[in-house]
Amino acid sequence: MANGKWFAIVNPKAGKGRAVVDWPRISWMLTDAGVEFDHVFTQKKYHAVELTVRAIRSGYRKIISVGGDGTLNEIVNGIFIQKEVATTDVLLAMMPLGIGNDWIRMYGIPRTYADAIDAIKFGRSFLQDVGLVKFYEAKVHHERYFANAVGIGFDGYVAIGFNRLKEAGKKSKWLYVISMIKSVLTYKASKVAMRIDGDPISDEIYSITLGVGKYNGGGMIQMPNAIANDGLLDVTIIRKISGLNVLWNMPILYNGHIHRHSRITGHRGSDIAIHSIPQIPIEVDGESVGYSPFDISVVAKGINVIVGRDFNEME
Repeated sequence: MANGKWFAIVNPKAGKGRAVVDWPRISWMLTDAGVEFDHVFTQKKYHAVELTVRAIRSGYRKIISVGGDGTLNEIVNGIFIQKEVATTDVLLAMMPLGIGNDWIRMYGIPRTYADAIDAIKFGRSFLQDVGLVKFYEAKVHHERYFANAVGIGFDGYVAIGFNRLKEAGKKSKWLYVISMIKSVLTYKASKVAMRIDGDPISDEIYSITLGVGKYNGGGMIQMPNAIANDGLLDVTIIRKISGLNVLWNMPILYNGHIHRHSRITGHRGSDIAIHSIPQIPIEVDGESVGYSPFDISVVAKGINVIVGRDFNEME
């Protein structure tokens, strides 16, 4: 039997620990706004996946992610793991408390608690695509769904450093940029062979970013033309480039002009295979998870999400 309440999954570590500090206020504001909900705190990595599956089995059909892009990613994976209902029968909202908050940028979801709650109450929803990546970790084959973007090669390497800084208790909105600058000094391009809907590309490649959404890495616009419900992933390929060139061109990572660089190309596809020598790392919605080879596909209009009041899906 369906439960009309929202089920809030709260990551107490999100936003440099802000989630656990601010939850009493957020909880009061939700109640004051007339939003009926139950809630639970995550206790470990991937706990949100388990909690989502359990919530749906218990009859909840509306989930609020109280955390960052990583928490949202776990909830999306839980929605796809469960077999009780169609994935689109579950409505997903976000109370943004992460460091990067890239997913909300796509949908005009406000950062303030009051406005995010207003978006939940207003109830405007959107069916967005979901990506699925198959990869290796410790020689074991895994698969993971993603709601926003994956970064391969340099982006994956940066995420490893970024997550290490977070796990070490570092707290700064500049953590991703710090990790990126450190990574520029050591990361080198790899030999990559890939196919995008059967079309081959073979080159020395520095980085590959694939997205349902436009943004990654805390506000970078690496997929400026992405449309979240077109059944395709936007792919940005950065061919062999020097670390100095990366640093010099950092502004184009943020201003939407990334494809103007001579070493950077944009593509689009729904079925992507990537092999490399040596193995290269991948990050999925900001979390470093494994290594190549990769097979990446799309579930068209796979999840139903709450968006901002003024979101224009044609932009």
